[in-house]
Amino acid sequence: MKKVLLVTASLIALGAAAPAVAADLAARPYTKAPPMVAAVYDWSGFYIGANGGWGSSRNCWDFQPVLGGNVSEGCHDGTGGTVGGQIGYRWQAGTWVFGLEAQGNWADFQGSNVSTAFPLLRNESRVDAFGLFTGQIGYAANNVLFYVKGGAAVTSNEYRSFVVGTNALAAITGDDTRWGASVGVGLEYAFAPNWSFGVEYNHLFMQDRTYAFTAPGGGLLFNERISQDVDLVTARVNYKFGGPAVGRY
Repeated sequence: MKKVLLVTASLIALGAAAPAVAADLAARPYTKAPPMVAAVYDWSGFYIGANGGWGSSRNCWDFQPVLGGNVSEGCHDGTGGTVGGQIGYRWQAGTWVFGLEAQGNWADFQGSNVSTAFPLLRNESRVDAFGLFTGQIGYAANNVLFYVKGGAAVTSNEYRSFVVGTNALAAITGDDTRWGASVGVGLEYAFAPNWSFGVEYNHLFMQDRTYAFTAPGGGLLFNERISQDVDLVTARVNYKFGGPAVGRY
């Protein structure tokens, strides 16, 4: 009986001392959780890509009499498809992105109208290629980039006059390369570390130029002053060389 009482008393004493002993033990060290890291897309680097879409070339013809002056022959829109490629470089400073780009495209923008001054003739214009050499300024919201662009433009053109009814070739010019200016706007979305998809609009100011038209067999027939403006809407895919998204705390 005494042994039972002794064991019981010892257990009670030990239970009473346990909280005090636990309080005397060293506290476990606290480890702070690591900060969250947000992935931020970096637009800096060289890129290359392909594009395709639609274009329209507005052409207005004015006959140039030998004695001077201009006689309007009307305007027409040459519309069609285009496909090509681009190469460029961008560098990012904060949320601002700056870049340079060269673009070259095959095109088929063709249209015509019957001359208002000479109803027996149908005037035809065609753009079969163009190039853009532009600078860019953009604003990046992580992997979404909005930008404006501007610079030089060049078009490769053909001009012909046909006889109404028979469609016989009446007058031609040599194939022409014309230089002008370009302005545009675009939106690009990076859907993978090195890949992006975008849409872009450009307007080309190609001014006007005077051409000598000759007969198919040779010999000067008349001069025409032709003005030209081009509108382009294209979709593009780019591959960027360089690192993927970077971490920002």
